[in-house]
Amino acid sequence: MSLPFYQKHHQHYDRAYRSTDLQLAVKEYSLEEKHQKSSSSHKKSSALQVVEESSLKLSPRAKRPKKFQSSEAKENELDDYVVPIFRGRHQHITGITDTEEERIKESAAYVARRNLMATGQGISALPKSSVGYVQDEEYEKKSRNTMIRESADRISLRKKMKETEDFHKKLNEDRLLHAPEFVIKPRSHTVWENQNVKLHCTVTGWPEPRVAWYKNNVPVDDQAHPEKYKIESRYGVHSLEIYKCDFDDTAQYRVSAMNVKGEVSTYSSLVVKRYKGELDERTIQPGTVSIPFSYDRVSADYGIQFEIHVVERFSVAFGREGETMSIGCTVAIHPSLKHIQPEIEWYRDGVLLQPCKWMKMHWSGERATLTFTHLNKEDEGLYTMRVVARPGYEQHSAYVFVRDADSEVAGAPTAPLDVECLDANKDYVIVSWKQPAVDGGSPIVGYFVDRCEVGTTQWTQCNDTPVKFARFPVTGLIEGRSYIFRVRAVNKVGISRPSRVSEPVAALDPSDRARLKGLPSAPWTGQIIVTEEEPAEGIVPGQPTELAVTEATKNYVVLSWKPPGQRGHEGVMYYVEKCTMGSDTWQRVNTEIPVKSPRFAVFDLAEGKSYSFRVRCCNSAGIGEPSEATDAIVVGDKLDIPKAPGHVVPSRNTDTSVVINWEESRDAKELVGYYIEASLVGANKWEPCNNKPVKGKRFTCHGLLTGQKYNFRVRAVNAAGISDCSQESEAIEVKAAIAPPAPPYDITVLECVKDSMVLGWKQPKFQGGTDVTGYYVNFREIIGGKPGKWQEANIKPVSERAYRIQNLKENMIYQFEVQAANMAGVGQPSKPSHCIKCEEWTIAVPGPPYDIRFTEVRKNSMVLLWNAPVYSGRSAVFGYYVDVKETNAPEEAWESVNEKSTANRYIKASGLKEGVSYVFRVRAVNMAGVGKVSDSSDPMIAETRPGTKEMYVDVDDDGVISLVYECAEAGPGSKFVWSKNYEDITDPSPVTIETKGGKTRAVFKDLSLEDVGIYSCAVSDTDGASSSYTLDEDEIKRLLQLSYDHKFPIIPLKSELAVELLEKGRVRFWLQAESLSPKSQVKYVFNDREITHGEKYKMNKDTKTGIVEMFMDRLEDEDEGTFTFQLQDGKATNQSSLVLIGDVFKNLQKEAEFQRQEWFRKQGPHFVEYLSWEVTPECNVLLKCKVANIRKDTSIVWYKDEREIMVDEKHDFKDGVCTLLITEVTKKDAGVYEVILKDDRGKDKSILKLTDEAFKNLINEVCRMIALSATELKIQSTEEGFRLYSFVNYYMEDLKINWLHKESKISYTDRVKSGITGEQIWLKIKEPTDKDKGKYTLELFDGITGHKRTLDLSGQAYDDAYAEFQRLKQAAIAEKNRARVTGGLPDVVTIQEYKSLNLTCNIWGDPVPEVKWLKNERELVADDHFILKFEAGKYASFTINKVSTADSGKYSIRVKNKYGTETGDFTVSVFKPEEEETVAQTEQKVGETK
Repeated sequence: MSLPFYQKHHQHYDRAYRSTDLQLAVKEYSLEEKHQKSSSSHKKSSALQVVEESSLKLSPRAKRPKKFQSSEAKENELDDYVVPIFRGRHQHITGITDTEEERIKESAAYVARRNLMATGQGISALPKSSVGYVQDEEYEKKSRNTMIRESADRISLRKKMKETEDFHKKLNEDRLLHAPEFVIKPRSHTVWENQNVKLHCTVTGWPEPRVAWYKNNVPVDDQAHPEKYKIESRYGVHSLEIYKCDFDDTAQYRVSAMNVKGEVSTYSSLVVKRYKGELDERTIQPGTVSIPFSYDRVSADYGIQFEIHVVERFSVAFGREGETMSIGCTVAIHPSLKHIQPEIEWYRDGVLLQPCKWMKMHWSGERATLTFTHLNKEDEGLYTMRVVARPGYEQHSAYVFVRDADSEVAGAPTAPLDVECLDANKDYVIVSWKQPAVDGGSPIVGYFVDRCEVGTTQWTQCNDTPVKFARFPVTGLIEGRSYIFRVRAVNKVGISRPSRVSEPVAALDPSDRARLKGLPSAPWTGQIIVTEEEPAEGIVPGQPTELAVTEATKNYVVLSWKPPGQRGHEGVMYYVEKCTMGSDTWQRVNTEIPVKSPRFAVFDLAEGKSYSFRVRCCNSAGIGEPSEATDAIVVGDKLDIPKAPGHVVPSRNTDTSVVINWEESRDAKELVGYYIEASLVGANKWEPCNNKPVKGKRFTCHGLLTGQKYNFRVRAVNAAGISDCSQESEAIEVKAAIAPPAPPYDITVLECVKDSMVLGWKQPKFQGGTDVTGYYVNFREIIGGKPGKWQEANIKPVSERAYRIQNLKENMIYQFEVQAANMAGVGQPSKPSHCIKCEEWTIAVPGPPYDIRFTEVRKNSMVLLWNAPVYSGRSAVFGYYVDVKETNAPEEAWESVNEKSTANRYIKASGLKEGVSYVFRVRAVNMAGVGKVSDSSDPMIAETRPGTKEMYVDVDDDGVISLVYECAEAGPGSKFVWSKNYEDITDPSPVTIETKGGKTRAVFKDLSLEDVGIYSCAVSDTDGASSSYTLDEDEIKRLLQLSYDHKFPIIPLKSELAVELLEKGRVRFWLQAESLSPKSQVKYVFNDREITHGEKYKMNKDTKTGIVEMFMDRLEDEDEGTFTFQLQDGKATNQSSLVLIGDVFKNLQKEAEFQRQEWFRKQGPHFVEYLSWEVTPECNVLLKCKVANIRKDTSIVWYKDEREIMVDEKHDFKDGVCTLLITEVTKKDAGVYEVILKDDRGKDKSILKLTDEAFKNLINEVCRMIALSATELKIQSTEEGFRLYSFVNYYMEDLKINWLHKESKISYTDRVKSGITGEQIWLKIKEPTDKDKGKYTLELFDGITGHKRTLDLSGQAYDDAYAEFQRLKQAAIAEKNRARVTGGLPDVVTIQEYKSLNLTCNIWGDPVPEVKWLKNERELVADDHFILKFEAGKYASFTINKVSTADSGKYSIRVKNKYGTETGDFTVSVFKPEEEETVAQTEQKVGETK
């Protein structure tokens, strides 16, 4: 059987997705099971006896006397079951260990506990003696099938008990291990704010437990917050210290200890109190969403009423999953109290929102903002911002749409949404979700549900196969732990991204909450700790009640019931049994582990079969009676997928949205909502309009393209799935719907006489999608402060926004209201005006201008228009003043736009700040002065809207001048309104208007200076799209010239006719036009005579580049004259001429001939660069030239003064460069150098004259290089004095040398001398004195410039040099006068026995040295045998009378005086006469050796 694709292709989602601990546990259990199967049969029987005895000891039931039973009764005996005591505070939950050995032990402990609950201490077979009490009950005869089944159950039970016993033996191998235990538990504390608190506990256990601290089940990280927490663990004592407690530290703190034997936890609470004093400063800082002292309280205490205005509102917003987005409103409140902030509330689909990790709320004091930190589809909906203050509230709403993020696998479905946890119990919870709107193009086959324990990051898949139903029961939870869940959708292509995680849910039975001991309240993060009362043993629980099937699908059936009333005070557990319809056999569903919750999901049922269910309770006292069985239920989906919705009707809303209405799905159960899809007509590509199901029968689809036609369809959603699509709606074009206009506003009095008034007002902000056709004015009298009935002032609508109301009563007080009308009808009336008294105006100044409006709004300017005042005063109005200020600026901030009055009823306000909102007002002026101020205009923001285009001028090929304006915002019903100087253009006008689509053109019939003015165009049904173009006298003159050029066009030239020389002396005449068509023509004229293409002239025209050219191989004398190119392209013409006469022609002809000769020269070997010289860094002269077109047989010969000096035969030069090196150049090297290149193709030569001035320049350069090569001056001390020197590469006489001392030239004497030795230039100073201190300079003059090398001989440098000079001087004196032997002694003396030896040597030394003679390093004393003499202090003699062989040996003379000692050695060899021959040979060898 092959695996499903979602397990085969997605390995991380198959069974390997389970945790490592669970895999190890299953593996360990399998190994034990195999081991048990291999055991022998006789061991089984003995083990059974041991298990029975063991079970008897372990059973908590009271012992009863044994009763006699027959063998048949024994075989048919019913096995009873005993459940151990379960206490919440003694739970041991294994944690995750660090090493593999610990994980294996942990897995083994899991298997042991599971088997323990199912067999050993959980469900134990009682010995036969303990069931005697059943004999009192009525005996029922059992069928053979029943007895066989019970016998098989007993065998299976005994086998599990044997496994448990063997496993316990294995666990007892190391009895030193024991689980953690709290010896001292942390106690709860109540402290004041800003105090420190320390929680202590003591823990035992082996291996040493690891201890962790949690705040509301969130780990406490002291490393991340060292300023707040400090955790210490010493010698089993553990502590958590919290610094400067604040109100947020009020919480429940848990300390957990864990090792390989298990995990235990204990709890303590911390309550932080606050002093009752003045208002906390933090509560009045901007940024808080709500505050304790609200507007309601302040207004109630002080009788203040607040006016709230939402100024800047957020609009419909679009985001994408994973993005960050903010929405907000700017709120203006009057009066503004510094320390009181409003209560800001945010709602989604009518539900009040609270700050969480997904959304942050901020109030800056002026702006309320809601920020989505990580958008998900759950965030989609209608958002409402409400500002609460007395006497009510102000709110604004708009929809937020969230689009799906891109799938990780192309074609995979999008993520599910709205994951919720329902019906949570001790070990069970139902997870529900909503299906996504996009399935990726393939039907969704099901969903995977994942869970993660709060505080960890490890996700575990709950179902191995996808479940199609949008609810799934998750079992196997650990009581008291908190979990979060997520869901992933699956189709045939792949798996979606995970949904947003659910809120944390605690595994706890709700029915047990009343029995829990009260715990201190604290912020809750999803973890609930169960602490049950001490159990009372011995009461068998009663029957569960109200058993019912709460949910049934083809994958599972969910049962629920109520716990029994009789159960004692201990925990109760349950066994669920099922029975197939038509059978009396009840089969236990949860055979291994009883469930703790009164909810259970039964899986692995056969689809289509009928089942009944019942439940039994159990505790330590035994198993109770079964509940009443449920009615038979057929396994299958009980909830059907809803039917497709009915007729879909779209209707217009705005230019980007459409309202969709539909009929609800019939007979739909548990309907979640609807998905709406849209498609452009003909595209058949359906896109979701909402990614979160909406309820109701009406929805507004936003984000549509204006002017496009769409079809719509709807699908219904419930937990069973998504319905088929409804029928497609009729196509509808997206454009704003027509509705009655909004009310006019800002009613003002423009003129007042005895019995009439002239009123003005502003047009509605919303005109209903069409033009306003007129206005209706109503009035009423105010008598005694009480208003009367409204009366109509006009029956026919007025088109102007000013109207005179006749037949009023003088001095009567009136109120007025205005209604606007369009094709859709009459809109709502405006707010009543303020009370106005009808009395005649007698002021001399004008009344207020009215109807201020804007056009051409840009980022730094805008144009204002207004109407003249109705009341002009006692003289005519001749000008206007315009004032401006920022919208939120005080009244004192008004500034004048124009310093001088303007006679126009328009003005352009420049110098505005981009993005700033402004308001304007206008004042009229006459001879009496400045009149009343108009009402302030509506606020207008200085900004250039995206897509704005400016008007431009166009001149066509026929010279017709027109102004063109394009508007992308123009709709089908938009009109382009042209004006001159912002007044309608009257007929007959000098322009003709042509409009097509979104482009309009004003064509001038005959433009003249009378048409000077500002031409503007405004587009109706847009957001103020408009532009203008100013035609002044200069611009009109420019356009008229441009029109003439278009009527009589000239081919524009990039360059005029020019000439250039090519290789071989060819001549090229050329010009370049801006552009030429393929049909263009060219005429070539020379001296008024047309020339054509032929042997002498070669013509060419390139229409792509616009280049026209003519070539001539050679310029002859007859070619002197004028050349002209005449161009014609259609009706456009042009020409260009070039005059070549006189010196201009001769120079060009000469240069052409030179180029011709050069071309011929370069056909053979030739010089690219002629002979030149350079001086190398080594101060040698290098002659070089660069050649080209060289072959091996080309000869290169060097000559000097016409004498051959070198032949280059190998041509081993690089880059074609030939060189001749002259080292240590002298005057003999002056002369004329020549290089000749020659082969059978031709000959070329290059001459370089190095004579006279040229050679002098060469020598100067050599001297310069020598001077540059000079090293820095150095000083050398000698026995005579100082020696200053510098080295050069080499020296020549032309280099002038001077020595300076203290910037003065040195006079040479016997004591101070200079000279040159080889490459060394030196200066000697004998017997230096302090006068010789100072700066020395060596000046080298190369004939042009001087080069200097300096040395500062003073201070320490002088002292060191002088000390060295003194040392060398004394050493020289000592060397001269020391004692020495200057000569006269031989190295070896050979003498015959009995003869006399006389040696004399010269001695030197001052004072006269002392002389000693030694033999074999022993001093000789003069006697008759040895005669020693030293005469005149110079001569020392040594005589031996009658030598004998004893006188042979090494002799030395040592001379010594105060300057030194020297020794001279010689050897004396005495021989006998018979040894004469031997001695001679010896002397011969000695001589050869010398």
